[in-house]
Amino acid sequence: MNEVTHLKPRRRGRTRWFVAGAVLVVVLGTGSVVILTRVSNATTVKEAAPPAVETAEVVKTDLSEEEEADGTLGYGDEESVQGRKPGTITSLPAAGAKLTRCQAVYGVDAKPVPLFYGTLPFYRDLAAGAEDGADVKQLEENLKACGFGGFGTPDKKFTSATAAALKKWQKSLGLEQTGAFGQGDVVLAAGEVRVSAVAAKPGSPAQGEILKTTGTVRSVQVKLDAAKQDLAQQGAKASVTINGKTTQGTITDVGRTAVEGKDAAGQDDGKPKITVTVKLDDPAAGGTLDSAPASVRFTKDVHEGVLAVPVGALLALAEGGYAVEVDENGQRRLIGVQTGLFSGGKVEVTGSGLTAGMRVVTTS
Repeated sequence: MNEVTHLKPRRRGRTRWFVAGAVLVVVLGTGSVVILTRVSNATTVKEAAPPAVETAEVVKTDLSEEEEADGTLGYGDEESVQGRKPGTITSLPAAGAKLTRCQAVYGVDAKPVPLFYGTLPFYRDLAAGAEDGADVKQLEENLKACGFGGFGTPDKKFTSATAAALKKWQKSLGLEQTGAFGQGDVVLAAGEVRVSAVAAKPGSPAQGEILKTTGTVRSVQVKLDAAKQDLAQQGAKASVTINGKTTQGTITDVGRTAVEGKDAAGQDDGKPKITVTVKLDDPAAGGTLDSAPASVRFTKDVHEGVLAVPVGALLALAEGGYAVEVDENGQRRLIGVQTGLFSGGKVEVTGSGLTAGMRVVTTS
């Protein structure tokens, strides 16, 4: 849209002149206004300077479209650990303890129940004669990681070498050396865990809920409207604010299952939500709290190197569209513009003759 002087902005109020009676108005090239008023038979000339206006510079910058959502800093969702071994609980970890593979999670009848890594639940007991299966391979992988090999590369076959490794492992734990593996002999997790809560007590039956665990790395979880799922892309950066401090994070997981959302009172708000996980690039930026409210700003789109003005500089034209009023040493003219991205009180604009460094009249 080219520069125009005939455009009529709908919004006026920047400059108004009120003249009583019959008057003749002469506009001077300096931008001042001379008002000639007839008084008796003489002519009185009065020069009125235009009122001061606020201006802002047209800048070349990067604008981004962003969306903010509330989240919570913590260790993620809790998982319940169910005891599957008969007996009596004799030892328990402390809340907050971090456990890795081969470490004891709790004790039954004064014998440890250690942590193994894996995602396939041990759904059967394993011993000589067991059919081949992925659970056998998972068992061998963990035995080898704990220092008990001798069966070669872990595979799906339960062999005499597997049984021999099991006996050595059982001996190290003070268990009966049977060479057989029971479903409840270990606690299985995808990786190292943190004890978030202890549900059982020493002396209670070992079958049932023992404790709850989480991951060991703090992250921010956001309940994002499912309709805005495209805002969160795995691997993308996001701005995170915790306790008034802003840091950067990386989106590590975008949920694929929507659940009913809750409002501030805990009631369903009718908007399905997905869980988005953001890992802090600098873990220390989260402070020392285990949990804290957080806000996450997702960036949807970035326009680089565009001209931008304050939103208050836009003039809505009577014939439609927008213009900005350029102020050049008191001389003002309208330039029609097309708008682009709105962000942080600024708006992207393009217009014939509009360049960075110009000043435009604005209300903000």
